[in-house]
Amino acid sequence: MKLKGIMSIAGYHGLYKLVSQGKNSIIVESLIDGKRMPAFNSYKISALEDIAIYTEEKEIPLKDVFKLMLDKLEKKPTLDIKAPNNELIKVFTDFIPNYDKNRVYVSDIKKVFSWYNLLLDKDLLNIEEEVEASETTEKNAEKTESKETANEVEKVKEVAKTVKATKSNKTSKPKETKTAKPISKPKTQSKVSSVKKTGNSGSSK
Repeated sequence: MKLKGIMSIAGYHGLYKLVSQGKNSIIVESLIDGKRMPAFNSYKISALEDIAIYTEEKEIPLKDVFKLMLDKLEKKPTLDIKAPNNELIKVFTDFIPNYDKNRVYVSDIKKVFSWYNLLLDKDLLNIEEEVEASETTEKNAEKTESKETANEVEKVKEVAKTVKATKSNKTSKPKETKTAKPISKPKTQSKVSSVKKTGNSGSSK
């Protein structure tokens, strides 16, 4: 259901969708004839996704009201707003039996019916597309999670390799120390033997 960016502007017939945003106004396009116009900050603009219907217990988002209407009407248009008020109220009561009759007026019911018929005509109340988009988002999220898991596994493997290489380097260092010790012994022995020879030659004199 594509209600994001769809709005009602007080004093203007029908619904409008947001096209672009300027400094002191927004550019909107009529869903009825496709004409564009600027909507200034002084205009009373209501986004459909922010509108809700009062009931005796809570508020029902307009989006959910449209879903109820789609289900009960089997994706067909609802009553024309030119119908008598008592008929409009009767049909609306079938959709929301517990709506707050003190806060929801006939003029509000006419707006809901008018908006529903217009959005249905423009194919903007397609729930199936919304479900498919949600499923696609979930699948993409699962793929992202699996990729992240694979990356984490690779990171762990790399860390393990680094630790293993570090251990092997530490193990090889003592071998260099051991081979260095025997090299110094022959030098010491040669010095001692030369001293002894010197001592012997002195005694013979």
